[in-house]
Order: sequence, then structure tokens, then C-alpha cells
Amino acid sequence: MPPLDPTQTPTPTPRRTVPTLTDRITGSLVGAAVGDALGGPVEGCSPEQIAERHGGRVRGIVGPWHGDDWRTARPIAPYHKGDGHITDDTLMTHALVRVYATVRDHLDAYAVADHLVPDLITTPRWIPELEAEALPLQRLFLAEKWLVTRLHYGHVDPREAGTGNIVNCGAAMYMAPVGLVNAANPAGAYAEALDVAGAHQSSYGREAAGVFAAAVAAACAPDATPASVVDTCLSLAKDGTRAAIETVAEVASAHDEFESALGPLRTAVTPFDTVGPDYRAPSLGARRPSRLHAIEELPVALAMLLIADGDYRQAVLGSVNYGRDCDSIATMSGALAGALHGASAVPQDWSATVAEASRLDLHAPATTLAQVTQEIFTKDRARRRTHETAFKALTGDAP
Repeated sequence: MPPLDPTQTPTPTPRRTVPTLTDRITGSLVGAAVGDALGGPVEGCSPEQIAERHGGRVRGIVGPWHGDDWRTARPIAPYHKGDGHITDDTLMTHALVRVYATVRDHLDAYAVADHLVPDLITTPRWIPELEAEALPLQRLFLAEKWLVTRLHYGHVDPREAGTGNIVNCGAAMYMAPVGLVNAANPAGAYAEALDVAGAHQSSYGREAAGVFAAAVAAACAPDATPASVVDTCLSLAKDGTRAAIETVAEVASAHDEFESALGPLRTAVTPFDTVGPDYRAPSLGARRPSRLHAIEELPVALAMLLIADGDYRQAVLGSVNYGRDCDSIATMSGALAGALHGASAVPQDWSATVAEASRLDLHAPATTLAQVTQEIFTKDRARRRTHETAFKALTGDAP
């Protein structure tokens, strides 16, 4: 290397641009929706089946598994999964954003009863998979219809309404907004999501909702990395959920691309997953409360984030090609990668196709949530200062 010329001004090292809060919220919500749309058409299949159907790994947006027969082909008829259509994961995520826009403060289980359930049963919206305008309730699966049954018809205490529902990822899949409202405050996100999810889930399904929200909040921290996100999850997660994340994270550390990790990750998560080897035919012990088990989706999404070193495209494609409940896995990994790196991390051609195909403005919910998040932070600061003043008075230390 030639010696430095003291008469020349050295070229400054480019500074890494740290995404703003609004950018992270946009990246997370758009990233979640795009991951959802990519995973939808191959949901329920194995990596081997996916490769056979598509002549290799899925590398972008693909059409329905059964082509033009999607209206009648079992087991998923009459849903048009594919061609850039979002699924119930995104429908529920956007519905929760609307609740935040109404309440304009932190949420709890009562907000689900008072605002989310009415949203699902009173306002028709465009449902991409039905290619029709319909009530969101008409697209939801039974685990989500449970919200309406228990809260609207059963008048159950919202904090306990999730008890008795099948234990799955139904509540976790739409908890990204809770993490974003609590950006850089994982413990706050965890607590709020547990309260919100109590109306929907119990046991490790509810726990996964709390941990996923915490992961999204952790990903919003200015110095966040995939490793720091996972470490935060491990510091908060309980029981089987914590053990599952720890196990798959160890497996992920041995891989730097998703292809070689697909089999080992499934093997690692199997002891914690109650569904069993056939995703379409769950075992008799599936989805029952347990302190030993975990949903499959969150640990695998975190593993894919680690393997991809936070790269959005690779984390989502790894999630999609994992198969099984891959739309929810890709929703989670997409939300986390988007929160880490901002909106520019999400391939623009993917997001544009999904927005057009699904007839959705993917950026509008993010704009709304960013405004609400600022309002909530202002309220939190005022509440904190009121508490500080009261505490000083209690301890004799006048302000």
C-alpha cells in the first residue's frame, strides 16, 4: 500500500444510516405482508414437495398450488393463495393497527373485545383470497373465529377468553404492531402482547405472542442485530418456548444459508411441536396447553433471521421454503428483518406486486401506526413523570 499523502484530505468512511422509527415500522409491516403473501401458496407442504412442485426452491411470488383449480382443490379451497395475495395473517395485523388508531394508547384484552371483534364482524373489506368484498370473519379460520364466539356471543371475560381455544400461532401471527408501538422496549411489548393475546390464546400460543412482540420491539433498537433480538427473546421467554428458541438458535449457528438448515431445523423443533410430522393431519395431542411445548413458527422464524444475518430476502425465502405453516413463519421473519433494516430492505418489486394483487395500500397502516406510536410515547412520558414526582414525594425527596 502506498504511503498516505499528508497534503490530501482522507476520504471519510461512509456512516451507516440508522433507520428512523417510521422507517422501521414501515419495513416491519410491509415486510410482514410480503412474507405472508410469498408463503401462502406453499403453506402446509414440505420442502421436498415445494421443490418438486416449483422445480426447485421458491425465489419469489408464485401462483396457487393447484393453479386455476384453486376454488375447488382440497384441502384449502376456496382460497386463492398465491399470485401475491396476502392471507389472514395480514388481515389480522391490519385490523390490530386499526384498533390502535381508534384507541390511540396501549391495548389490552378489553380493546380486543370492544374494537377488534366489531371490526371483524361489521365492516366488509376486500379479501384477496376470496377475490371478493366480505366481512373479515368469513376468511378467518376457527381459531380466530373463536374471538367472535367467545367475546361477542359468549360474553366471556376478555382476559380469559383465550382459554379453551386450540393452542397455535393464531395470536402471535398479528402481534407485530404491539412490538412496534413499544419500539426498543421489549419488556413492555411482551407484557402488552400477553394481555392482548389473552383474549385469543392460552399457554404457549399466548407466550409466543408475547415473545414475538418483544422480538419486534428489540429489532427496532438502534444497535439491534439478529443475535441481540434472539438474546432478548431468551431473556423473556418461558418454559417450552424458551427451550425451543434456544435449541433452534444453536442449530442456526452452524449454517449461513437456509438450504442446508431446512432439515436440521425441523429436527430441532420437533420435540417442542405438538402438530406432528403431517401438518395437514395433526396428532391427537396437538395444540393442547403445555409448559413443555412451543409453536413451531416463532422459533423457526428467529432461526431464519440468524441464518440470513438479518437479510430480508434470505430470511423470508428460507421461511417460505421451510414449508408447513410457512406463511406465518415468513410473516414473522419478514416483520423482524423489516424492523431491523427499514423499508428499503423489502424488495420493491415484491411489495408492489403484493399491493396491487391484494388491492391494499401496504404503507398506509404503517403511516397510521407511526403517528399513534409517537402519541403513545408522549403519553407514556407524561405518565412516567407523574409517577416520578409521586415517588419522590413518597420518599421525602422533593422534586
